[in-house]
This record gives sequence, structure tokens and C-alpha cells, in this order.
Amino acid sequence: MQHVRLAKRLDELGTETAFEVLARAKDLESQGHSVVHLEIGEPDMDTPGHITRAAIKALTDGHTHYGPAAGLPELREIIAKDVAFTRKIDVVPEQVIVTPGAKPIIFFTLLSLVEPGDEVIYPNPGFPIYESMIRFCGAKPIPIPFIENNGYKLDLDRLASKINSRTKVVIINSPHNPTGSVMSRKDVETLSTILSNNEHVHVLSDEIYKHIIYNKKHHSIASMRDLTSRTIILDGFSKTYAMTGWRLGYGIFPKYLVPHITKLITNSVSCTASFIQIAAIQALTGPQQPITDMVNEFKMRRDLIVKGLQKIKGINCPRPDGAFYVFPDISQTGIGSQEFQDRALAEAKVALLSGTSFGENGEGYVRLSYANSQNNILSAIERLDDFVNKNMK
Repeated sequence: MQHVRLAKRLDELGTETAFEVLARAKDLESQGHSVVHLEIGEPDMDTPGHITRAAIKALTDGHTHYGPAAGLPELREIIAKDVAFTRKIDVVPEQVIVTPGAKPIIFFTLLSLVEPGDEVIYPNPGFPIYESMIRFCGAKPIPIPFIENNGYKLDLDRLASKINSRTKVVIINSPHNPTGSVMSRKDVETLSTILSNNEHVHVLSDEIYKHIIYNKKHHSIASMRDLTSRTIILDGFSKTYAMTGWRLGYGIFPKYLVPHITKLITNSVSCTASFIQIAAIQALTGPQQPITDMVNEFKMRRDLIVKGLQKIKGINCPRPDGAFYVFPDISQTGIGSQEFQDRALAEAKVALLSGTSFGENGEGYVRLSYANSQNNILSAIERLDDFVNKNMK
């Protein structure tokens, strides 16, 4: 085949290691091995039945055609009310943009705000798509680490020192993937103070895990008066309602950005599936008890996995306050993060992720998702204990 010269911009795209590890784990299972899956970040519960039934009815009622690029008006109105209530801010339906999954909110925000040579500050370790999209848009990623001995708090002093005239966007994520940390009210206020005198900087606040919090409260930086008009809220239905495969997200944008984001949708995906949006209305207005039940179950799993990992020699596992991940320090085992990931799968048949999958500051850590049954978590702990004891350096 003749050599094809691909666009250089493709070199800037990263990936999500979770799906690569999942593929390897599935291959092992096809060979007859039993694998415990702690790599994928999605609830293992089914979508609540009333939401599924709403989607089926929407299909049979004929909601199978194009809809408005920005989303169905009735869903945008309900989302606006929900965001206004949960964040204690004023939101109108015209600020809501509905997308197929939440990732387009990251992509469209950066496409509309940054140019080559601009800088974007983002958490590292952090969701890998942040850095991937920053680079793809031609901007320079500026990583900000977390302070482990302070509850995995974002290093706000470092963040403040990195803001300059080229800084266009600051990305924050709370509850945080992969550490499970939750920004306190004090931290949000401190960040707001840092950014209040930098009016050229927008904030992209990834709040996809906002409902999955234990013994703490979610504080959105959009509720800070000086930042409300410069904050884009990223949210969606995947985590809260166990709807990962439905691909449904949304963003809350400053009004001046909405026409431009809408145009990007028109030029890329046209619109989000109408019948899924109808189901989303039922998700927000229907019974919310499934959320409570899910979070209670995740809390029990969190306590179980933290207790188990803490007993393994060479592993230190702080207790997260949100999401469904733990991010233990494995440096005392003498095994590097990537090697730990590969060998845990090959030898212990436990699928987990290297901390470096979330950025260079993840070296010395691994991420485990406890979105799996308590029995499977106990099995994974037993396997990892045996693996570490045999291989500590």
C-alpha cells in the first residue's frame, strides 16, 4: 500500500488507557482466565428502569428525527432549573448546550477559546482527554499537581504562579478523577480570588461526579460571583444515572459563547439523539432514590477497598471523598506504575490503571475503580496482596 501522509495534528491526540487495558483483559477472559475489572470508570449498575422505559416510549412515539443543535427546548429548560438549584446560581435555558457525551464540552470549549501559543492550566494527574484536547487545539498544556499529604488537594499556589497573559482557560475537576478528592468551599474561594484579577481567563469546571460524594458537599466555582460569567460547567448523565453508553452530556455556557458552540455542534454531530433527550427529562424529573442507593453502595465499596489496600505491604491508600476511584501510592513496592499495571493484569488477573495514564505526575500511583461488586473487590485485594508479596523489590 502506498504510504499515506497523515495530518500532523493527529500526533497530538492521546487516548484513554482504560479501554486499552479493558481490551487486554477481555482477551485474557476469552482464553478462560478470570479477571477482576477495576479499570473502567463507569457504574456497574443498570440504568434505572423508569429512564429506560421513557426512552422506549420516546422511540415508539416517533422521537427519531433531527432536533435542534443545542438540544430539545424542554430538556434545556429542566437542566437549567436543576443547575440553578444545585449550584445556587442564575441559569436560563439559553445557556444550556446538550451534547452526545460530555467530552464534546471539553473539545468545543477549547476550540472556541484557545489558539496556538495560548496556555491552558489543567490538573495532572487528571482525566487524560484534557491534555489531549489542549494539544490538539494547538495550545500549551500547563500541568498542576496535587498534594497527596493534604488530601490530594490541587496545588493552588502552583496554579497561581502559572497564570500569565497567555493563559486562556483553567480546567478544574471536582470530585476528581483519578484521586477522588473533592474541593472544599475554602479551596473554591481561594481559586476564585486567584482568578478574579485575571479577567481574560475562563474556567472549565468538570462536575460530572457532583452527586457521587461521601460526607462532604459539592461546591461549584460557578457559584463564586466573580467567576459565574466566565465559567463553563461540564456535566452529564453518565455517572449519576448509570447512562455511560447512552452518550449524553451538557454544558452551561456564558451567553456570548452559546452561538459559537452551537455552530460547532452543527458542523460536527448536527444534534444529540432526540429519544435519549426525552429519557433524560425523566432522569431529572423522576425518582432520585436510585442515586442515593448507588452512592450508599459505592461508599461501602470505598471503605472495603481502602481497608484492603492499606493492609498490603508497600501500598498507601488515602480514603477518597468522591467519585468511585482510589489512587494508592505504590512507590514503596519498588514497582513502577506502568509495570504494576501490566503485571497485575498478567499475573494477578486484576485490571487496573497506571497512574501515568493520567499524566506524568501519576508516577508511583495506580488507579482502581471500585465500580464492581464487593465480592469482586475482595477477590482483587487477595490477588493483589499475593502479587505484591511475591514481587516487592
